[in-house]
Amino acid sequence: MIPSDHFTRFYNEVFKFLESQGEDALEAYWLAISGNQERHILDLIQTRGLAGMHEYWSHIKIEENCDMDLDLDADRLELRMNVCPSLSKVMDNDAEPMGRYCDHCAGWIGPIMDKTGYHMVYDVIDRREPHCVLRIFKDPEKARAAEKDAKLLMGWPGHKVG
Repeated sequence: MIPSDHFTRFYNEVFKFLESQGEDALEAYWLAISGNQERHILDLIQTRGLAGMHEYWSHIKIEENCDMDLDLDADRLELRMNVCPSLSKVMDNDAEPMGRYCDHCAGWIGPIMDKTGYHMVYDVIDRREPHCVLRIFKDPEKARAAEKDAKLLMGWPGHKVG
């Protein structure tokens, strides 16, 4: 088994390789990850909505030892990653992060949100800093309003920002 410190560096290099093969290869990989992740989160979303997402990411917070805050309201879930363990590990291993490294989160989460009728606003803030803010809304108008406050808004395969 690959330790997590090495795993993040490994998939950083996989992302670089796939990007060198063309944008379609990288996005196809992220869509494959999204399909796999559906086994872990899709039922929670379909049966419990935003509360199911909160339950999922609360578990991830513990499992991955994330410095993140989760805030659940009636109309949205906000995940504030204060220190991203994934990007931090890539940077701590003296690896040069792939230019679109942070896009892998939107690449797998976004298609699931589209499939379940939720609207994601993913603000990377700065690709060289290991923190971001993810907001998920049921109401598309509230999502569009939240997009206006994003510093570096990310899209995902099959979705256009804005």
